[in-house]
Amino acid sequence: MMQVKTLLLAGLLLIGLTAQAIAAMPAPVLQFDGTEEYQIGATTWVRYKLSVVNRANFDPALFTPAPYLPPCGANANSARAWVDIHNGRKPYARIYGFCALGSNNDLGSLWFAVEKGKRPPRLVFIKITDRRAKETVSSNRVATN
Repeated sequence: MMQVKTLLLAGLLLIGLTAQAIAAMPAPVLQFDGTEEYQIGATTWVRYKLSVVNRANFDPALFTPAPYLPPCGANANSARAWVDIHNGRKPYARIYGFCALGSNNDLGSLWFAVEKGKRPPRLVFIKITDRRAKETVSSNRVATN
């Protein structure tokens, strides 16, 4: 009987530690990677490129299709985790988002665009939301110049 209790307690401890390790996403470390201009029709845009330096630390399962969760517009197979870019100054408005990244490596090519000649936000940060676990983590703020 004592062996059964010991095994049961050991199993519960292992399950608890595993659940804790899986549940906690790391805080993303955001980096500004520069700008590039591009044109759509007669409008020139400036793309502000961002990357998450510690992207390898994010569980690949976060970026698998999640048809069991609400869709992203018409995309019924959007990823389990969504990434939103926010203005780094109050009221922290959402600027742009990604709902269908295919892997944690895609965190290395985030961006938002502003029409050339218009002022971009001076600071930005991202939020990564694991929609299944209902967990959101925020990055550091980075300057866009």
